[in-house]
Amino acid sequence: MSLKLGVPSKGRLMDKTFDWFGARGVTLGRAGSEREYAGRVEGIAGVELVLLSAGEIPRELSAGRIHLGVTGTDLVREKLGQWDMQVEELAELGFGHADLVLSVPNCWVDVDTLDDLDAAAAAFRRVHGFRLRIATKYHRLVRDFLRDNGVADYQLVDSQGATEGTVKNETAEAIADITSTGETMRANHLKLLDDGLILRSQATLFRSRTAPMEAADRDALQDLTALLNVG
Repeated sequence: MSLKLGVPSKGRLMDKTFDWFGARGVTLGRAGSEREYAGRVEGIAGVELVLLSAGEIPRELSAGRIHLGVTGTDLVREKLGQWDMQVEELAELGFGHADLVLSVPNCWVDVDTLDDLDAAAAAFRRVHGFRLRIATKYHRLVRDFLRDNGVADYQLVDSQGATEGTVKNETAEAIADITSTGETMRANHLKLLDDGLILRSQATLFRSRTAPMEAADRDALQDLTALLNVG
C-alpha cells in the first residue's frame, strides 16, 4: 500500500499544483508521456501520484480510493453532500481562484439584490405562467444559497456548456456560474447581484475521511503534512 495523492491531470491546475508541491520539496510529474496518467513522486517515500480530472477528485476522495486530493472548493461542495463529513481541508493553495456568482441581465434595472430577484421571480411567474429559469452547473450550491436567502419562485436549468450564453439564447432568464474576472459576463450583458456571491473557490488540498489507512500510510501522511507544513 501507499498513500495516494490525486492531482488534476492537465492544464494550469496541474502545473500550478506541481509547482506548489515542488516549492516544498516534493517533486511531482508524469511517469511517461503527456498521454499517460501514471505519476511519479520524488522527495518523500510512500506516496503515489494519481492523475485525475479535477471533477473526479471529490468522488475519489469520498469513495476512499485516494487519501489526498487537490481540487477546487466549488467542486467538493457541489459534488459531496455534507462534504465536511467526507473530506477535511488541509490547505488552500493560493491559485485557481474563482467566484460562484448569481447574475441577471443588465436591462433588469430594478433588480440589484436577492430580495429584488425574489420579487421579480414572483412577478415573472404571474406574467408568463412558468418559473424564472436560472442556468447553472452547480445545482446543490445554488439551491442551498437561494433557499437560505428566501428566494423561492424559480427553477434551475442544467447548463454544461457556455452558461453565460443561455440568457441571450432565451433558455434561461438568469445564471449562476464561476467567474474569475467577470469579463465574460459583462460581454454577455449580465450583472452580478450586489449580494449574489455564492462561494469563493480556489485550489485546495483535501484529505479523505473514508480512505482506509495502514500504519505505513499514516506514517507517510504524517511525513508529507510535516514537509508541506499543512494540516
